[in-house]
Amino acid sequence: MPDTSTTSAAVPSGATAGSGPAATPVLDVRGLTTHLGGQQILGGVDLRIDRGEVVALLGTNGSGKSTLVRTLVRAVPASGGTVNVLGAPLGPRVPWHRIGYVPQRLGAAGGVPATVREIVISGLLGPRTLRKPRDWRARVDAALSEVGLLHRRDQAVSELSGGQQRRVLIARALVRDPELLILDEPVAGVDQPSQEAFARTMTALVARGVTVLVVLHELGELEHLITRTVVLRHGTVVHDGPAPRAARGHDDPDHDHEHAHGDPTLAPPAVVLTDHPFCEAD
Repeated sequence: MPDTSTTSAAVPSGATAGSGPAATPVLDVRGLTTHLGGQQILGGVDLRIDRGEVVALLGTNGSGKSTLVRTLVRAVPASGGTVNVLGAPLGPRVPWHRIGYVPQRLGAAGGVPATVREIVISGLLGPRTLRKPRDWRARVDAALSEVGLLHRRDQAVSELSGGQQRRVLIARALVRDPELLILDEPVAGVDQPSQEAFARTMTALVARGVTVLVVLHELGELEHLITRTVVLRHGTVVHDGPAPRAARGHDDPDHDHEHAHGDPTLAPPAVVLTDHPFCEAD
């Protein structure tokens, strides 16, 4: 395992051409700590992601993966350390309109009577952006085409399968045309067609140079896209580099990846159409 105290200072092995030490990283995390309910969840996380990288964040449930990404989008407050996103310190100066975020365990329906198009439109709105841009129709249709759901745009989200609802949330993130895409277990518990559609979408995004941080239990169909893996254990980075080999039996198709200790930061499923935690005003 590499020394995590120096990992973030070095150029990652998967960095793209032109993303050397002098280049501004898309994401630069140093000594990040997070406490919730008096308990330390993250303990001194260092993470650097350069432009064009596709980084998989791995670890068992309770390792702090979701806490990390939720801290990066300000859904969970940081206790210490520094975070710079797209060259700006974490806060209102970050160009949040250039970032797409897909949360974990969040159904697109949530009891709200809304169409697929309305959910995706909400990705263009926020506390400081209450009016839809003039080209919203074209952007919404393009995002839905990316996830293979354009033909469902006028359908009630509640009528879609769980996997299709996840794809709607991905489209909500893509409608921003993001430079950085953060996804928290986007294919967990979804049907095979949705997993395949997601893999196709990711392949197209990576080809366009979108930088990706994705939380996964296993690499699966995305393995060929991943440039680097970061493994968390008990809130600290224990591996940053090429994909580690799966433990015996862990790569078996019948292996249960759910573990008894859940992430304490995850709230019960809920949704608000304009819920973009990274857009909240300070």
